Amino acid sequence: MKLLKLVPDNTNFRFLRWRKLAMTISLLTIIASIVLVGVRGLNLGVDFVGGQMIQVTFDEVEEAPVAQLRSDIQALNLGESTIQRFGQPNQVSVRMRLDGDNAEEVNAVTSRVTQMITTQYAEQGARIDGVDSVSGKVSGELLSTGVYSLVFAMIAIAIYIWFRFEWQFGVAALFALFHDVTLTFGFFALTQLEFNLNIVAALLTIIGYSLNDTIVVFDRVRENLRKYRKMDMIALLDLSTNETLARTIMTTLTMLIALMALLLIGPGVIFGFTAAMTLGLFVGSYSSVYMANPILVWLGVGAHSFVPHMSDADRAEAKLKEGIGGAKP
Repeated sequence: MKLLKLVPDNTNFRFLRWRKLAMTISLLTIIASIVLVGVRGLNLGVDFVGGQMIQVTFDEVEEAPVAQLRSDIQALNLGESTIQRFGQPNQVSVRMRLDGDNAEEVNAVTSRVTQMITTQYAEQGARIDGVDSVSGKVSGELLSTGVYSLVFAMIAIAIYIWFRFEWQFGVAALFALFHDVTLTFGFFALTQLEFNLNIVAALLTIIGYSLNDTIVVFDRVRENLRKYRKMDMIALLDLSTNETLARTIMTTLTMLIALMALLLIGPGVIFGFTAAMTLGLFVGSYSSVYMANPILVWLGVGAHSFVPHMSDADRAEAKLKEGIGGAKP
């Protein structure tokens, strides 16, 4: 009985043939992502900006009247607000930037907005699904804590890889993680999907997945460096990537099946999380091959990288022993 194989045995794809093009494209996308975040900014959720978020569903229409709702809420003169589709086409989120520490003001604003929506949009079947409130102080702490967690996770991972392998591997892994996180930020700046604590959790998960994929390749690279000491480094990296290709594809497909189900039929509350994870699957696998591996070449990793370093005295003694052992009687 033959088993189905998604990846044939002894594949020999020359991945690093395109390393310069891939690195150029990646650097351009990193720059574009940073520019997008700086120019468009992130659509921060109430978790990070503080205020009130009201979720509304219009049961009697296929699409929520976002433009009309935005105009009606602005007419209330309650300050800055953001109205966007949330989840399904007939669902919207109304975000009000308020002083969450002032309970009376928050309650008064929320009451006016919800009353206006349920009254003026009764024919469209307007229904209030939920109201979330976060104080400004708490939201600021959440934002800084989220940023620190991402930065410290990446640095800790780089240090771990440095000690497990060599410092070049730590630098390569850190750059690959920076690539993955930056592109995810750029994606949220481009799409303006809400960036909340769920997305921070997704970013940490992406870091973990990308690290796992990179470590698998690095382990095989280290084994092959000891096994094939005279092999060209680029050929060795291609060999190591091909040898781990089946595992990478199977892991990615398994996760992708689950994520696509959540993306297509899952609740709108986790849509951003699922979208970030789906993007992370692809950029994580890509960066392990086209970000981490080329950096190893440029940093001069070779068979000597895992040879124990000898002092001058030990090296002289080894030569002396070699001379004595090789002398003819």
